[in-house]
Amino acid sequence: MREPRIITFYRELPEPSPLEDPELWASGLRNALERFHRRVEECYTEATLERLLHSPDPVCRRAAVLALGMMGTMAVNAAASARLQDEDSLVRQLASDAMWAIWFRGGRPEHIAELQNLVGLDDTRRMLRGLDALVSRASDYAEVYNQRAILYYRLGEFRRAVADCETVLRLNPHHFGAAAGMAQCYLNLNRPRAALRSFRTALEINPNLDDVEAAVRALEEVLGESS
Repeated sequence: MREPRIITFYRELPEPSPLEDPELWASGLRNALERFHRRVEECYTEATLERLLHSPDPVCRRAAVLALGMMGTMAVNAAASARLQDEDSLVRQLASDAMWAIWFRGGRPEHIAELQNLVGLDDTRRMLRGLDALVSRASDYAEVYNQRAILYYRLGEFRRAVADCETVLRLNPHHFGAAAGMAQCYLNLNRPRAALRSFRTALEINPNLDDVEAAVRALEEVLGESS
């Protein structure tokens, strides 16, 4: 049986070489990823890529989840999240990376563009004003709340950050980043048991978060609890 073309596209991506200049390799990889994206977009729909996530071939699953990270919408959020439990470690890593990209694409095109511009600002107060305004126009766009929660955390507004993380998880229950971020806020609020619950939630969604796993073990030891 002939293998899917996406596997051929994926295998043409360059692998790092110790003899190659890192900058040249990175530049070559960027170009190769752009070509991979174009070729996949010409040959595959999102629905087909989602089906390929269930292929028995791990290389096919890697290629499919990489492609969905480039072009997938929130329609494949749950399917990508399921790959966080994949038996192949590279599939799991690619799924984790893909989900962040999918989450950013979770709004209308004009809202996505605005969010991307806002997170690149150096002026935190200007960024906060912009995120407040965007939340009022895109109240169902979970990543706006997540980025505002990150900013609140940086500003030391931990309770407000927790409230935004709760909204993120209500809109997007697969958002392990919001769960882990909420745990960090609870630690700063001296609420270790709440932090432990949130860290456990993040780890249930994404069991590949080594730093979160370490935090869970440390809190369990301090609090005398076990999983």
